[in-house]
Amino acid sequence: MTKKIVVLNSKGGCGKTTLSTNLASYYAANGYPTALLDYDPQDSATRWLRQRPEDRPGIHGIAAGHSPGASVTRSFQMRIPPGTERIILDTPASLKRMDMIDILRGAAAIVIPMLPSAIDSYVTVAFIRELGSMSRTYAPAAPFAIVANRVRRNTRALSSLMEFLGRFDMQPVALLRDTQNYVHAAETGLGIHEMNRHQTRVDREQWNPLVEWLETVHSEHTPMSAVPAIEPCMPKPAFA
Repeated sequence: MTKKIVVLNSKGGCGKTTLSTNLASYYAANGYPTALLDYDPQDSATRWLRQRPEDRPGIHGIAAGHSPGASVTRSFQMRIPPGTERIILDTPASLKRMDMIDILRGAAAIVIPMLPSAIDSYVTVAFIRELGSMSRTYAPAAPFAIVANRVRRNTRALSSLMEFLGRFDMQPVALLRDTQNYVHAAETGLGIHEMNRHQTRVDREQWNPLVEWLETVHSEHTPMSAVPAIEPCMPKPAFA
């Protein structure tokens, strides 16, 4: 069964590409035919794919953030190989409304990374609230999961994040630590699950709740439209 997973947040620098590339490598390494669609014009995920060693399971890449050449149609550019079971979408911080609709359509799950900071907290929750109306129309069966990224345990920043999200009856599905392992993975075209098992043991354990959630998501999980109302003083991002 093909499953489309969208990694999304209007806030830049929150780790969308890190999540996308590690998700793609996880599924590929576990035998799932996988495609990675890079909607970010900065091409970070595409560069990661170019670095990928030839002896690792292949991942079909699409530079979706760029228009195809004059001799290629958009539909041909965006074709997914037959038999693909997992499609991961890496998205930029800002998207036009029509691009957002295209990205959301048919999504099985939406993963929203965020950093443990006050700015990220307010912007992300406001983004989730605004995104709810669009997902209700174009991805009605897609629940969402928050992933706290670059986390340091037992810090005031993490405690504040958990308290803040608790006000809206939301909690992260996974907490991913701040470690150079992700930097090394990005530079070598690998994922956390493909690196030295002893060195990445903690990281792989932190990924388990997210992977389990993605493989068991169904319509009974919390839809975006169920997010409680947000205080008017919150900054509210708007789609371009």
